[in-house]
Amino acid sequence: MNIAKMMQQAQQMQADMQRAQETLGKKTVEASVAGGKVVVTATGAGEVLGIKIDPAVVDPADVGLLEDLVLSAVQQALAKGRETAAAEMGKVTGGLGLPGGLGL
Repeated sequence: MNIAKMMQQAQQMQADMQRAQETLGKKTVEASVAGGKVVVTATGAGEVLGIKIDPAVVDPADVGLLEDLVLSAVQQALAKGRETAAAEMGKVTGGLGLPGGLGL
């Protein structure tokens, strides 16, 4: 076992993971609910960038529905972001079986 080579590989993987994290911060995902009436845009790093709401779903008498739609869209966008992150990190770790979210 060559310790120096292992250390070099670990440093390379760390650099690759850093680049992947930077890339994830720039990649965007989008989720919509209610037929596109509520749309949420987020990054692969889990940052919500924007929420668009069609005025047709804004009913002062039913704020709860709007809250549910927004929450659902945000949850879906963040889930898509996590999927994107997992795929990107999987490229870096090359199937080493490292725990999900390592380095995130």
